[in-house]
Amino acid sequence: MIEVHHIDKSYGSLTVLKDINWQVRRGQFWGVIGPNGSGKSTLISLLSGVEKPNRGQIKLGGRRISEYKRKELSRKLAVLQQDGLPPVAYPVREVIEMGRFPFQNWRGRENSEAARQLMDEIMAKLELNELASRPLHVLSGGQRQRVALGKVMAQQPEIVLLDEPTTYLDIRHQVQFMELVAGWQREAGLTVISVMHDLNLAALYCDQLLVLHQGRVVAEGTPEQIINSEMIESVFHVKSHIVTHPDQGEPQLLLRKTDRANVK
Repeated sequence: MIEVHHIDKSYGSLTVLKDINWQVRRGQFWGVIGPNGSGKSTLISLLSGVEKPNRGQIKLGGRRISEYKRKELSRKLAVLQQDGLPPVAYPVREVIEMGRFPFQNWRGRENSEAARQLMDEIMAKLELNELASRPLHVLSGGQRQRVALGKVMAQQPEIVLLDEPTTYLDIRHQVQFMELVAGWQREAGLTVISVMHDLNLAALYCDQLLVLHQGRVVAEGTPEQIINSEMIESVFHVKSHIVTHPDQGEPQLLLRKTDRANVK
């Protein structure tokens, strides 16, 4: 579904991504992990078509991303950034309806009973009915992120790109958000690619992981193949223990305290 061939990306003399090769099949849930500055968010920008590579090409459904017109690409692919939505004064329902942009006419309208029914379903699924007329700027971070997800759901994409979607959420809302995304992914057969900082969440919800380090792909595979003490120390420079989750069986990371006596 997505093919990445020999991608390089630089900003001036700074090389951010180097010779990236990667394939994503329909219906997969990928987590992109790696230290700060490894090129994760840049990769998402390239996949979304917001930025162009200096070398190589990215194909979606056999066509180069650059060949898609804006609305055509928006019907296939949606992006949710880590800060979700700015705290604007628009009411919740209107913000979610903005996700219908790819299907609206030149006047910005879509007179469709099916679209109204979709909005109702999204509002109910995300438990936003009580907030429908409330302006976005008075909501909590967790509520705003649910609205941001609703706007993306209204877009009805085939592919969803998430850039650190749980960064500003507390533990409860992190799990709630990932459960909503995973449920939507299963129901709609979505392809999801998410930049993740929390490796335990990535192991729980992603079926494939791509590891970036210093702008290069250093590993890819299932969480069971990727999450191990050797990889964690090599890429993140921390020591860890890996345990098996008692419910699902996925690998989970326990950090080891640094021996301060040996720190120089």
